[in-house]
Amino acid sequence: MTSPSPQAPKRLFIRTWGCQMNVYDSARMADVLAPLGYAPAAAPEGADMVILNTCHIREKASEKLFSELGRLRELKKAREGTGEKLVLAVAGCVAQAEGAEITARAPWVDIVLGPQTYHKLPEMVARASRAAGAVIETDFPVEDKFDHLPEVAAPQGVTAFLTVQEGCDKFCSFCVVPYTRGAEYSRPVAAVLAEARRLVAAGAREIALLGQNVNAYHGEGPDGRAWGLGRLLREMADIPGLARLRYTTSHPRDMDDDLIAAHAELPMLLPFLHLPVQSGSDRVLQAMNRGHTAADFRRIVERLRAARPDLALSSDFIVGHPGETTADFAATLALVREVEFPLAYSFKYSPRPGTPAAGAPHQVAEAEKDARLQALQALLRDQQAAFNQSRVGMTVPVLVSGPGRHPGQAAGRSPWLQPVHLPGDARALLGREVPVAILAAHPNSLSGLLAAGAGHHNAQPREEPAPA
Repeated sequence: MTSPSPQAPKRLFIRTWGCQMNVYDSARMADVLAPLGYAPAAAPEGADMVILNTCHIREKASEKLFSELGRLRELKKAREGTGEKLVLAVAGCVAQAEGAEITARAPWVDIVLGPQTYHKLPEMVARASRAAGAVIETDFPVEDKFDHLPEVAAPQGVTAFLTVQEGCDKFCSFCVVPYTRGAEYSRPVAAVLAEARRLVAAGAREIALLGQNVNAYHGEGPDGRAWGLGRLLREMADIPGLARLRYTTSHPRDMDDDLIAAHAELPMLLPFLHLPVQSGSDRVLQAMNRGHTAADFRRIVERLRAARPDLALSSDFIVGHPGETTADFAATLALVREVEFPLAYSFKYSPRPGTPAAGAPHQVAEAEKDARLQALQALLRDQQAAFNQSRVGMTVPVLVSGPGRHPGQAAGRSPWLQPVHLPGDARALLGREVPVAILAAHPNSLSGLLAAGAGHHNAQPREEPAPA
């Protein structure tokens, strides 16, 4: 009598939109489903379950979701025609904000879950297999989801992301995060440190701490008191094997003295900080409910650069917020010229349902928003090019994260997070922070050679094309 053949593993495909916190959430959803036998799939066509992890911040988020759901509907119907099942789930902030709308417009969706409930995915999958309709979980549960996630996680690689804070209490006029992620919550220090040690043991050499307002971190410490982000970073700096630390995204209102001091005290804390300002106009900042002025932002930058002179800043900008005038936009350009940003993300204002700005008067015409965005992005591109060019001739430490695009090439990132390509054996260099003499700057990357003492290579660096 022959023994039954082993059941083939189920396959999971996750498409992720948005911020690094969504990337982290997607990885943890995969971890949660692994005990059910789900292994990664390269594409939806080879998957038994597809999760669309959505972001409500970017423009036309809902339209992108429903367009993708339309394509997946055909795949689901084809699968059903062969007697197979494709479980389709929508997760993330769009799911949280528009749960009922998703199931009304796309009744073929099996599961809708918000970002605070993905620890319940195994239960949802079981319910979906029995239920006639969709399973919707968009409540803010009383229990902490992090307490219900498996300790064992798939290795993230040389750079790992670790969520330490979620939610937002700021209620900026343009933003849905307080409504989709909930109130600010910080994980306990012990839980963060335990996960950080597991990540390092799995091969991480750099850890990026994540939060909607990560510098609002106030997790309970082992002494029973709330620890700020500066104190947490100092504790993490003592983890053996960890070479680099960074954090994102910050709010100017939460940049306190202790955190600024940490930038001076911790060499492994990278000289790169993402600090969104959104506008250079006090009138617009007030309308946005940002709680800081342009002068406040300038003072914070001055103090940060006094603590860490090689610090580079990135930021977020929104142009065309309701009521923004030509003079307001000129104030934004003036701030950008004064502060200088080697990297920045800039967007046209687009209304988010339920936010105060969506119904505000004096909406800016689309053509005017387009013109302002083009002018701002041209200035930001010039600043990025100038900063990249200023690295040429320097020898900088590069953390090698894998192979480059060409044979015999390794790739990594500078302390300012610029991609760097160099000739070398990527496997031998993987996870090492090596000195690289920067020989050329490209629009979105640098190239160079291992510096003397780190190895000898005669090959010349290739120019890397800009990403599509």
